Amino acid sequence: MKRVAVLYGGISAEREVSLSTGRQVISALQDAGYDVLPVEVGADLVAVIEALTPRPDAVFNALHGRFGEDGVIQGVLDWLEIPYTHSGVRASALAMDKAASRAVFASVGLPIATGRVINIGDLAENDPLPRPYVVKPLNEGSSVGVEILREGENRRHEIVREWRFGPQALVEEFIPGRELTVGVLGSRALTVTEIAASHAFYDYDSKYADGGSQHVVPAVIHPESFTQAMDLAVAAHAALGCRGASRADFRYDDTEGEPGRLVLLEVNTQPGLTPTSLLPEQAAFCGITFPALCAWMVEEAQ
Repeated sequence: MKRVAVLYGGISAEREVSLSTGRQVISALQDAGYDVLPVEVGADLVAVIEALTPRPDAVFNALHGRFGEDGVIQGVLDWLEIPYTHSGVRASALAMDKAASRAVFASVGLPIATGRVINIGDLAENDPLPRPYVVKPLNEGSSVGVEILREGENRRHEIVREWRFGPQALVEEFIPGRELTVGVLGSRALTVTEIAASHAFYDYDSKYADGGSQHVVPAVIHPESFTQAMDLAVAAHAALGCRGASRADFRYDDTEGEPGRLVLLEVNTQPGLTPTSLLPEQAAFCGITFPALCAWMVEEAQ
């Protein structure tokens, strides 16, 4: 029987999400017949390494956010020579760094929003882009720290005062329309989901709170746009050098009719596997049970 260690928890702003993902994965892998070793990760890296001694056959990386999906824990596991799920060091680091991933997407001709990196202090004095625009941390996931500045709002000083995400930020044009996402397993796109958030945008609460959003699977959009979203998700996965599972997020501007304009926002190399997460929902739509999905990830571990 293959012994699989599940790393979950972590020390990022997404710890609670990771704990939820980890609990789901532990149960699913047990159902799939694996010998599962739960490893709740905290600030003590030595304790994590000791928990992985003797080495398991594979690690299921259920961590989210910084130190979990930015290449850091991947480097540790490479050093320990333990195969692990999801992407490796380079792809993880690129995907987590929004400025770096934008550069990669632009280099291969994928559609991205107009934007640039700013020093966050400069936001207090001037609008860096015409309104509306979006302000994002460079290295956070789950919409942590994301703000939308619209006409008539006077929140620049407040955003700067409460900023906790480093000296810089990414600002991008706000794309009107709808939120879409596409899960990818290996080189296969699963389907397109439309996300209707209960809040102003698909923020942290919309992603993880019960009733925070509604998912339309498959999305009811123009067939050409549906196919394009699937193709773009696979292309983005490949451009970053991802492996295993990923999820590409898009804005779809259909305000002037369909087919609309698709804009790639980001690729998530550690898609959530919580009860409200999108990737398991898409897999189920394609006939893949949650235990089978988790087992596939383990068998793809490198």
